[in-house]
Amino acid sequence: MFTAALVGNPNVGKTTLFNTLTGSNQYVGNWAGVTVDKKEGFLNSNFKIVDLPGIYAMDTFSNEEKVSKEFLLNGNVDVIINIVDASNLNRNLYLTTQLKEFNIPIILVLNMIDVAEAKGIEINYSALSKKLGVMVIPISASKNKGIDIVKNALLDYSFKDYIGNSILTFKSEKETYEYIEGVLTECTKTKFNNTETISEKIDKVLLHKFLSYPIFLIIFFLIFKFTFSWVGQPLSDLLDEGLNEVLIPKLGSLLSNSSPWFKSLLLDGIVSGVGSVVVFLPVILALFVGISFLEDSGYMARAAFIMDKFMRAMGLSGKAFIPLVVGFGCSVPGIMSARTLESEKDRKLTALLVPLMSCNARLPVYALISSIFFPGKQTAVIFILYFIGIFLSFIIGLIFKNTLFKKDEEPFLIELPEYKMPEPKNLLIHTWDKGKGFLKKAGTIIFSISIMVWLLSNFNFNGMTDINNSFLASIGRFLSPIFKPLGFGTWETSVSLLTGLMAKEVIVGSMGVIYGGDLTSILPSYFTPLSAFSFLVFVLLYTPCISTVVIMRKEYGRRMAVFSVVYQMTLAWFISFLVFNVGKLFF
Repeated sequence: MFTAALVGNPNVGKTTLFNTLTGSNQYVGNWAGVTVDKKEGFLNSNFKIVDLPGIYAMDTFSNEEKVSKEFLLNGNVDVIINIVDASNLNRNLYLTTQLKEFNIPIILVLNMIDVAEAKGIEINYSALSKKLGVMVIPISASKNKGIDIVKNALLDYSFKDYIGNSILTFKSEKETYEYIEGVLTECTKTKFNNTETISEKIDKVLLHKFLSYPIFLIIFFLIFKFTFSWVGQPLSDLLDEGLNEVLIPKLGSLLSNSSPWFKSLLLDGIVSGVGSVVVFLPVILALFVGISFLEDSGYMARAAFIMDKFMRAMGLSGKAFIPLVVGFGCSVPGIMSARTLESEKDRKLTALLVPLMSCNARLPVYALISSIFFPGKQTAVIFILYFIGIFLSFIIGLIFKNTLFKKDEEPFLIELPEYKMPEPKNLLIHTWDKGKGFLKKAGTIIFSISIMVWLLSNFNFNGMTDINNSFLASIGRFLSPIFKPLGFGTWETSVSLLTGLMAKEVIVGSMGVIYGGDLTSILPSYFTPLSAFSFLVFVLLYTPCISTVVIMRKEYGRRMAVFSVVYQMTLAWFISFLVFNVGKLFF
């Protein structure tokens, strides 16, 4: 088995080349100990290709650089496929010079050669190969040109001819760039200068001092609408409708002669529990279609650049703004989209802040409570709740920046790639990878948790019973004193909040089952307007649904998942306590 390491700067077409070389024969996981994607694929049964994280250098400042360096040192790599942007060799070849230090044969793949030619850049490939001591292959990955040459170079092992070629070592960064400048002077020439490219013309508008921010908001509003209004959420609703109105009733008919406990376990526990996660799949897929489109087109780098100044105050890079916006739709894809951030610190901090964005699963609770206790003022109440979430995320970001992540500040490097139209095939592959990972990671664990919740809500020590006498009700009575200082210390409310850990919409359903009858007339007996608003604030801030916790655990480990649960529960209790007790001074 031969092993090739695919290395390159971000936004140079590395993913496109990897997908083309490996097709469907690829696997995605995480490198041990870090939340950095580990992608492996196979060219054939004898050749494995490992797609290393996109990096600018081997200086080991970030986990991505550490992972790449460690693999090149100890991964038994036979050849390095170093893909570079042919139109920006001065910047890209810095990494190439560092790769030479590993004394491993290098295939230097010059991607976007068509863009370079459009800029009037002519490259003497044989001279560049001889000067650097590497195999040079020009390609245009987005147009599938030159890929076969790369495949043949790997399959016929012609890269072995470059074993033992000159190792480059430099004393300083300045010395490295002086060497690169000399290489480019000998091996390239530009036919014309000062010609404004299409990307530069587009950037005059998209990065305009005044226009950039409204355009930015419009673009992400469209992504948001595509995910949660036009495609993702409607398909999710159809799945949900099919689950609850077709599948469950049909299964109920088939199980009509089964024992009540088995029927309830299958329908109320397994099918409903796992189904509540599966219905998120269209949202996940729609989201990553949009995100992948922005990444492949080149706009994502611009978005990070535009928002960096504002997000830097919270200890994050501008790119972290995207998962936070996605969190308004659902925390699960918000946390998953944090994978696109280069820094592990940014990924972790963003994941901790995403659940503070009010997801749409909370809206049924807001709508019910606000319509009962704040008639005519529902819009203002819900707006205030959204604002509280945004404001607290900023405050918590500042706190974490100066405590948990105080020593983890990293430089924010970004290169603005040329704009291009994404390839549908690559969008589909990238999107399916994320969707497949979501089903695998969330669905299996939810299966076991659903069974556990079903047992608690249907049994006590005497056997199967109704929910009022169940273990769940007993747990609610045990928990109710915790919520009494917040203004809603009944066991019914405690159980509703507990079942809300499965999905926030369940809170309304649980109230309907527990209280019975018309909630509009019943709830005023248990809440005042002040305690009702305190309850809404708690729903906004407390631990999100179990699928979010599961994703947090899978992405960042058990300790961070536990920390996120504890800190959000503490924050929710403290803020609700302030709302209720300070409010009593005025109302």
